[in-house]
Amino acid sequence: MHQQKRQLELVQGNLPVFVFPTELIFYADDQSTHKQVLTLYNPYEFALKFKVLCTTPNKYVVVDAAGAVKPQCCVDIVIRHRDVRSCHYGVIDKFRLQVSEQSQRKALGRKEVVATLLPSAKEQQKEEEEKRIKEPLSDSLFFEQSFQPENRTVSSGPSLLTVFLAVVCIAALMLPTLGDVESLVPLYLHLSVNQKLVAAYILGKCFKDLGHMCRQYVWLGGGSDGLMYIGSWWWCWFDFFFLSKHKRLL
Repeated sequence: MHQQKRQLELVQGNLPVFVFPTELIFYADDQSTHKQVLTLYNPYEFALKFKVLCTTPNKYVVVDAAGAVKPQCCVDIVIRHRDVRSCHYGVIDKFRLQVSEQSQRKALGRKEVVATLLPSAKEQQKEEEEKRIKEPLSDSLFFEQSFQPENRTVSSGPSLLTVFLAVVCIAALMLPTLGDVESLVPLYLHLSVNQKLVAAYILGKCFKDLGHMCRQYVWLGGGSDGLMYIGSWWWCWFDFFFLSKHKRLL
């Protein structure tokens, strides 16, 4: 059944493509953001070829725009923005990652990544906050409000489900890998590299949601500016302790 499902996906070109992150934001005033990295994961049992396409290739330099990923491995794709003129501020570009089997030319799956150039990170936060304040006021009807005692609550911050998923994925990544004979952990708790790659992908999604929720939490007055960096801090921790040990780059 699994083999038939895989063959159907290969024929239809619906093979899921795992890429992180799914959005790139470049800031003109911060040169460190002009170079960013896309990570392409291959959790399958067969090797994949990949190709990176772009809607505006003259604005970017893609290092290793085509290559291959071994089974249950991943590869980093470096993207540099080389035209940060003000005329490109706010323009949305797209990258498309196409994957196929080694012996075929037909694309088995694809994934699009959005790229945007902004003038400044601080300016973007200011504009988003002003937009958030103005939107509820436009085209609104106002009614007389009766004064009654009411318990006001601020945003509760990240959802418990997101935090729970992140904790479960971190725990999965800390478990021993199959083949680790020196571990004292029972054998049934040993995970394969494939399972850990899937956990890593889910964990990256959780980090993105946590960062977004924490940013909203700060805007609503529910916490300090340090909450905005929780997602980034957790991802750096994960990258150091897990990917540095298990990732094999081509």
